[in-house]
Amino acid sequence: MSSASAGGGARAILCAGIIVLDEVFRVDRFPQPDAKTQAQSFFIVNGGCAANAAVAVARLGGRAALAGPLGEDSNGDRVLAALAREEIDCTGCQRLAGVATALSAIFIDARGDRMIVTHHDDRLAAATPADPARLVACADAVVADNRFPEFVRPICVAARARGLTVVLDADRPTQMSDELFRIATHVVFSSECLRATTGLDDLGAALAAIAGTTPSFLAVTQGPRDVLWREGATLRQSPVFAVEAIDTLGAGDVFHGAFALALAEGRDVVAALRFAAAAAGLKCTRLGGSMAAPRRAEVEALLAAT
Repeated sequence: MSSASAGGGARAILCAGIIVLDEVFRVDRFPQPDAKTQAQSFFIVNGGCAANAAVAVARLGGRAALAGPLGEDSNGDRVLAALAREEIDCTGCQRLAGVATALSAIFIDARGDRMIVTHHDDRLAAATPADPARLVACADAVVADNRFPEFVRPICVAARARGLTVVLDADRPTQMSDELFRIATHVVFSSECLRATTGLDDLGAALAAIAGTTPSFLAVTQGPRDVLWREGATLRQSPVFAVEAIDTLGAGDVFHGAFALALAEGRDVVAALRFAAAAAGLKCTRLGGSMAAPRRAEVEALLAAT
């Protein structure tokens, strides 16, 4: 299915949540306490769940818009300039005077695994959108992360009022009673977030526990292992693609952006999960965080080949 085949052109996806500037170091192995580690390479790239999802949507042929708080500083300028090059609509980005844009230091080892340290000013987390209804007025679907719940909650509520699909990237551990789980139509957890939120190691049992609190579609990603999701009371598995991982940074965000776009285009959840897994898998084969997100033709070729 092309981006136009679901009736009437490219779908508009609003991505809401955290926006970060990532400073990335490639190392043979992660740093040890009281030791100096020489990096093989270094680069700076946009990051943050929402910003990465927006790049994925744009690369995959959707019309991407981004809404989130960031600082009124040089790092914020740099982030917005990079997003503009991806043709992402950033009019929903809210800049805060006297506040620094969120920043991450990231280490990627020889296996492609990552270690991340992020800092953001508390004023970013406290920010709320000025006009949620306006932000969702032209959207076909919304994907939101839960890193800045005060910002994304009103947007998700406004989207549901319009009858839109709302995909929640459950990345930050929270409470099982979190109302975002009930507001969203689809909740896709990282395995780390799901375990920490429920206190359960078994992911199937953890999904079942969350299912007792919300009627939303529920799934969990677990890196190179199959995606687990619930169909009624039945636990299903959606296979991922076997790839040689070079850089997993941003792969989960690419997954969420691709999943939301596929749903907006009219794919069922099985096909949408498969599309998202293909996009995330291809991203892992390339260095560069979200800037290594694949193009639509590459994802379609991988799907056709398998």
